[in-house]
Amino acid sequence: MTRPARAFWLISPGYGEIREAELQDPAEDEVLVRALWSGVSRGTETLVFRGEVPRSQYAAMRAPFQEGDFPGPVKYGYLSVGVVEEGPAHLAGRTVFCLHPHQTRYVVPASAVTPVPDHVPAERAVLAGTVETAVNALWDAAPLVGDRIAVVGGGMVGCSVAALLARFPGVRVQLVDTDPAREETAKALGAGFAAPADALGDCDLVVHASTTEQGLARALELVADEGTVLELSWYGDRKVSLPLGEDFHSRRLVLRSSQVGTVAPARRARRSYGDRLALALDLLADPALDALVTGECAFEELPEVLPRLADGSLPALCHRVRYGR
Repeated sequence: MTRPARAFWLISPGYGEIREAELQDPAEDEVLVRALWSGVSRGTETLVFRGEVPRSQYAAMRAPFQEGDFPGPVKYGYLSVGVVEEGPAHLAGRTVFCLHPHQTRYVVPASAVTPVPDHVPAERAVLAGTVETAVNALWDAAPLVGDRIAVVGGGMVGCSVAALLARFPGVRVQLVDTDPAREETAKALGAGFAAPADALGDCDLVVHASTTEQGLARALELVADEGTVLELSWYGDRKVSLPLGEDFHSRRLVLRSSQVGTVAPARRARRSYGDRLALALDLLADPALDALVTGECAFEELPEVLPRLADGSLPALCHRVRYGR
């Protein structure tokens, strides 16, 4: 038997539509999930929507349940929360998170879903993928008690990192962004805030997530001698210039990349992808993280909403998509 579903597809850069889909009955080791919520990240997903994935990164950028190929038509996305309508007894009826594109119902292996803890609201659980990125970044960065830290870039990833760092004992964490509206977000997350020109320097660690070369240059200025700048931004097909002359070498600075596609080496021997995602979901028990959700629309509105998110005319951190209401 087959059953109908509807999915959002990027047809060509800047243009998307909702298409019909037919689902097969789930096999013994699969689940049928009815979507409740999904999330749109202003970072990678809008970059994909604009058609800015470099050809060399087509394979590396594939989402777990992507259909089609870049630049389009492609079904892309990775922040979905739903309820298991059919599947193994231990999952039936459970609310779960899945790295799946925007779709009303879908069938995936049971191993591809992670139960959402009872103490985490389903609508907040769409943040799991981004908080997982923040967890991996901090495994890479290994901040210490009492560190002075700046997070440059107040987007979804930067704010998630700042939120987790704000819970470290004795840490001075400051979110740095050009948008003064991010001050309220930082305050809700328990972090300090500054415009780039006013940010506190002499940092033991700077996490960069602004996706601008100006932000990365400022991150290098803020870090203390022999300190580390952790780069979380992904620039797609854009070239970035860096000031690696002057005192970069004499100060013995470290510029290090971090990416969620692999578990950080510091934990790789003892933590799986599933462990990392389960931790991220558990951390979402904190209601302060609701500050990362700054917009919402119905699934049917995605073809009109995503172009506005991609061109910045609809500002947002995480834009949440609701189903069946």
